[in-house]
Amino acid sequence: IDAGHGGKDVGSTYGGAREKDVTLAVALKVGQAIENMMPDVKVIYTRTEDEFIELYERAGIANRQNADLFISIHCNANKKTEVFGTETFSMGLHKSEGNLDVARRENSVILLEKDYQEKYEGFDPNSPEAHIYFSFLQSAYLEQSLKLAANVEKNFTSIKRSSRGVKQAGFMVLWKSKMPSILIETGFI
Repeated sequence: IDAGHGGKDVGSTYGGAREKDVTLAVALKVGQAIENMMPDVKVIYTRTEDEFIELYERAGIANRQNADLFISIHCNANKKTEVFGTETFSMGLHKSEGNLDVARRENSVILLEKDYQEKYEGFDPNSPEAHIYFSFLQSAYLEQSLKLAANVEKNFTSIKRSSRGVKQAGFMVLWKSKMPSILIETGFI
């Protein structure tokens, strides 16, 4: 379980709330719930405190542990404060400008990392063309990731949360993971 952002990367903010704090609290609660309901499942966290973890390292933690699933937790943002709801993403091509904007915002944290150009093989988070090859690298897990994303959104609606649906986008943490993976936008901050 990956609590998005952290440390010097606060993520989105609004009214004093910081994405890095919300995602950590949610990730820890989700992990605890999984451990309580499925004691045979080993939960691995990318972070359990307010620290900066580079994007490639987030997926790297899951890859080195041979994780069966990667779940990245985030809060969405929009200048229009009347926008609300959850979204769950799997790896894939951007289907809309909105999806591309979310991916750009989440991937832009690599600019805070030392030697990011070498680590990410020249990846430019602001280039739409750079995202195209993401979907090819994750295609082996796409069906499983989409099914999981659909189940997450179904569960959100079952507890009366407004779902904005399952979407696909080129998030760095999903691209680098070597297992089914999703990124959940738990709502707008």
